[in-house]
Amino acid sequence: MRDFFGVDASRIKHKKLFLLDMDGTIYLDNNLIDGALDFLSAIKRGGGKYVFITNNSSKSVNDYINKVNRLGISAGKENFLTSTQASAQLLLEKYGYKPIYAQGTSSFIRELKDFGLNVTTDFCAEACAVLVGFDLELTTKKLNLTAQMLTKTDAVFYATNPDWVCPVDFGFVPDCGSMCFGLTKATGKEPIFIGKPQPRMIELAMKNFGADRDEVLVIGDRVYTDIKSGINAGVDTALVLSGETTLDVLQKSADKPSFVFNSVKDMIF
Repeated sequence: MRDFFGVDASRIKHKKLFLLDMDGTIYLDNNLIDGALDFLSAIKRGGGKYVFITNNSSKSVNDYINKVNRLGISAGKENFLTSTQASAQLLLEKYGYKPIYAQGTSSFIRELKDFGLNVTTDFCAEACAVLVGFDLELTTKKLNLTAQMLTKTDAVFYATNPDWVCPVDFGFVPDCGSMCFGLTKATGKEPIFIGKPQPRMIELAMKNFGADRDEVLVIGDRVYTDIKSGINAGVDTALVLSGETTLDVLQKSADKPSFVFNSVKDMIF
């Protein structure tokens, strides 16, 4: 097996834990990327496990399970680690049951509460943290309230992920990073990003499945989140050109993946 540039990628066949991004890697919006099902089947045939590690916090794990099941992908809760889960775990460790203000989709808010966080979507002077997720239900009212929280309180500003855009079937839409950029310009407050490129989700997956670093492969379509997170975790990475990153962007990036493929279709073994 060789990658886009002719690099020997045969060690991919011997990996045991495949950590896959979703948007731009497995599907675009509600359409599977060609070859995705065959690639996942190849992983299972080889005795490997696949886990979806997504920065997209707009859906809960249950919502994601329902979505991928509709697309024909066999997956349960054990197959997911999201930036929402990583954020909830971090905030629970730091703040316990102290109040947290959150901006995001109703699914995002519900999952944070299910984790045991004391979450409010109303102005709360006592809130210890402000957490912003990728909000597909964003309104000017929400932005106004979040800006007030960042301006009028001492709450620490967190965000689930730094992605600038989310790939969809017609191109891209603004993601959490872009939304936070606007809030930073309005308030002067910089967010602490929790999801990729931080290695937290990768390290959690390795711990959950008892995998060593040389048994892991991170696959994604963004250099600055997916690939960088793998580099930060010290594992092999594979960039697919089916989403955000172009060859021009890759060439200009200081961070380079272990392998590059047009899509997961070219990774079937």
